[in-house]
Amino acid sequence: MSAREGTPEDVLDLVGPGDDLIVAMAAGEPAAAIDALEREHERLDGVRIHQMHAMRRRPHVDGACGDHLRHVSYFLTAATRPAAHAGTCEVVPVDFSQLPRLLRERTRCSLLLATASPPDVDGWCTLGTNAEYVAALLDDAPLLLEVNDRMPRVAGGHRVRLAEAAGWYRSDRPLPTVDRRRPDDRDRAIAEAVAERIPDGATIQVGVGAVPDAVCAALRGHRDLGLHSELLGDGVLDLIDRGVMTGARKRLRPGRAVATFALGSAELYRRLDGRGDVELERVDWVNDPRTIARERHVASVNATTEVDLHGQCASETVAGRAWSGSGGQADFAIGAMWAEQGEAFVVLRATTRDGRSRIRATLTPGSVVTTSRNAVDHVVTEWGVASLRGRGGAERAAALIAIAAPEHREGLEREARELGLLARRDAPGRGAGAAADPPPR
Repeated sequence: MSAREGTPEDVLDLVGPGDDLIVAMAAGEPAAAIDALEREHERLDGVRIHQMHAMRRRPHVDGACGDHLRHVSYFLTAATRPAAHAGTCEVVPVDFSQLPRLLRERTRCSLLLATASPPDVDGWCTLGTNAEYVAALLDDAPLLLEVNDRMPRVAGGHRVRLAEAAGWYRSDRPLPTVDRRRPDDRDRAIAEAVAERIPDGATIQVGVGAVPDAVCAALRGHRDLGLHSELLGDGVLDLIDRGVMTGARKRLRPGRAVATFALGSAELYRRLDGRGDVELERVDWVNDPRTIARERHVASVNATTEVDLHGQCASETVAGRAWSGSGGQADFAIGAMWAEQGEAFVVLRATTRDGRSRIRATLTPGSVVTTSRNAVDHVVTEWGVASLRGRGGAERAAALIAIAAPEHREGLEREARELGLLARRDAPGRGAGAAADPPPR
């Protein structure tokens, strides 16, 4: 290796006025380098950090570094949401598959900052849990690495030679984790309704959280499932290690689970290290709907917060306020619908914590449509499945009302008639003829 080991403070020598710093997301964030930039922010001039899915609450995100160092977010989390609501960080909407191109075309793309696994004997590192947009931009900007002894070595197209990095330093810090949430009866009912519609040999995409984990648990009796997904979490790795997810029938990378980043428990990171059946690849390939559509029966499972009676899904706002981001939901909804025998499932509990219906006649004012009605295939609540593809307005409205919580159906029907979505003489499941599939019990 010719590159000299340095310190986190070396980042200051690589940053100039007006630079755009592209920082890896989630567990890939090089924490010590960002700490150094914040400590010495008065030495900086108009520098912006671009990042998707930050997991640490930071001074520069909250505006404490002024115009010296500001944050641009492409997906809000608990760490960035308060800053977005306060106006101290900028939020840019984008589908995940398009983020590398957007960064390449709309920023200076001055420096990449990421965390890497320790090098092998030949000086090669991997970007560990994260390929995403950093791997896509390796030829576009110099790279600063935090080499973390706890970062797993994961196969895929995100290897980097330490000798070719603009700088690197060592760390030994725990990676950020996401606790596994215990599914409740509603989550399990949703998961069972999805799982029974997924055939053996399907290639799935699923996220992290209570419902995705419940879906994975409900799939344990399946055979030869594959993974082509934005995210790889604990539930998916459980299926791989149980021999359920073999990837044997995949067209792309048969025998391997493919994602663009991994996020979950410390145990997940430990189990990922050095294995050959998982590959992480750049997001503009993984999430490209054209790539997704090359697989056979793709089953895409994504969560939303509200659905209106047209089938529009507002997945990045809650009660009309910014909550997360577009992520890859539309990428996989579209890719799955173009795939041979593909299906896309949008899942949500029928009511909020305070009992309000998440199936609404119209979206809450201020809500943002993440997945358009044209790209929505199946909507699933604990009360059943509304299959919308190929259905007209009255059928869609009736099917969605049928999977709303029972106490809200009469009110939704009345609103649907007032909006002209249902004829005044019709009732859900009659004249319009679009009752939802019954829930598994």
